[in-house]
Amino acid sequence: MPSQFSSLLRYAVQPRRTSITSIADAARLRKCPSSLLTDPWRPLHSFAASPPMPSGSTASNPQMSFPCLDAVESRTQEIVSRSLTNGPEPSYTTGVHKEFTSKEPLLLDYGGRLKESTIAYETWGKMNADKSNVVLLHTGLSASSHARSNEDNPRLGWWEMFIGPGLALDTNRFHVICTNVLGGCYGSTGPASIDPADGKRYATRFPILTMSDMVRAQFRLLDALGVGKLMASVGASMGGMQSLAAGVLYPDRIGRIVSISGCARSHPYSIALRHAQRQVLMADTNWNRGFYYDKVPPHVGMKLARQIATVTYRSGPEWEQRFGRQRADPSRPPALCPDFLIETYLDHAGEKFCLEYDANSLLYVSKAMDLFDLGIANQDSIRELRQKNKHRLLEGYSSDSEACSLSLPRVPYIEQQSNKDSSQTASGHDDAAASDDLVLGLSPMRDIPALVLGVESDILFPAWQQREVVDTLRKAGNANVEHVELSQDVSLFGHDSFLLDVKNIGGSVKSFLEQ
Repeated sequence: MPSQFSSLLRYAVQPRRTSITSIADAARLRKCPSSLLTDPWRPLHSFAASPPMPSGSTASNPQMSFPCLDAVESRTQEIVSRSLTNGPEPSYTTGVHKEFTSKEPLLLDYGGRLKESTIAYETWGKMNADKSNVVLLHTGLSASSHARSNEDNPRLGWWEMFIGPGLALDTNRFHVICTNVLGGCYGSTGPASIDPADGKRYATRFPILTMSDMVRAQFRLLDALGVGKLMASVGASMGGMQSLAAGVLYPDRIGRIVSISGCARSHPYSIALRHAQRQVLMADTNWNRGFYYDKVPPHVGMKLARQIATVTYRSGPEWEQRFGRQRADPSRPPALCPDFLIETYLDHAGEKFCLEYDANSLLYVSKAMDLFDLGIANQDSIRELRQKNKHRLLEGYSSDSEACSLSLPRVPYIEQQSNKDSSQTASGHDDAAASDDLVLGLSPMRDIPALVLGVESDILFPAWQQREVVDTLRKAGNANVEHVELSQDVSLFGHDSFLLDVKNIGGSVKSFLEQ
């Protein structure tokens, strides 16, 4: 889910003179190549100048300028200059929040172990005496626990217009809890956190996560708060995945479930898009295989990854209305840098995000989305794996590298003939019959009233995935499933509709929760 932070980036792009006395000294202090600390007043990309031409000859055309690359260099120079006193890695925070730390080791689905774990959270509304009015709000990929402003943190939250008196999550009726997911960077334990075993950052020593791991950590918080049963579990996008996962893991502890623009398992298209984002991020040399803390962060890779993601958050028809084929400045010649309005929009989205979220968190949390599958076969496999790895919770257990070993296949991938029934739709989903695998997987939720919302213009979590959840729940015996699908004539906002459509999505959630 895209961040909804309205504040400007904390660090200016414009270059400034450094206060250092020696570029070589600066490079030595921060182990940065001295080429990154050259005079910020020099013309950028001077190394890319055209090669010398033979005497008396003239190039056919002048060299093109690249202000977008100049901006990248300026950003790097600014980070290096600032790092001499403050450290280069930004402080990822959206303000004041509460924290719960569990000292009990947490076993993760794929065999990893966290000796202790912290969950950042915020609350709105008053919890009643028997603690029966609690709504757990799950976040999307890059969101913090700050879903709404409060006295301690007046900054606008990412679901500001959906939480409050009389709104979708009515704080006159409900006590709303929102957490930053395990693996995130806004207060919860993640790759940027300190490993208590050695006092160093986890970085890519952090273990692989799943949605279920995130939910287990959330329910440890609920246990600590004395909340035995939730009034409702609510989430959108990745939060919609978590909401369904909570219903499967803890069916006796949830009164209602809301899943907005979510799914029961990730499909190949969304996996491919997130893979592309991770690859461009890891290709940034500053990523340094995850060990970039106290150095220049991979802001270029993060910017490009965010641009790819942003393409999936909205719909083509909406962009046609907003941007069309307009160029930013038709009076100027075309350029290879952002030129069309849609290009400048994507460039701004990437630039705004590149230092707002930890790159390693993006890698781990997005991978957890790829691994999401509530089918019974996957659940059985995970249960078997967890049983096999129970010994890892023992005090003094020393981890091995077996779980982290991976090698590329010896031969290139060869396309396999599909065994899918030809009656299936182009999306790969058979609208006539829900998969038996998913029916068994979602069967623990047969007695939980559920609201499933989808948006026709959503290309990241297409509407057929929400229909699949609805069909599956009903086949599993759930007679209390409501389905709302917003057509394109109602919402053109695509996947971002859950952030923007207060009337239709907020209204549906409010009606369902207050039945």
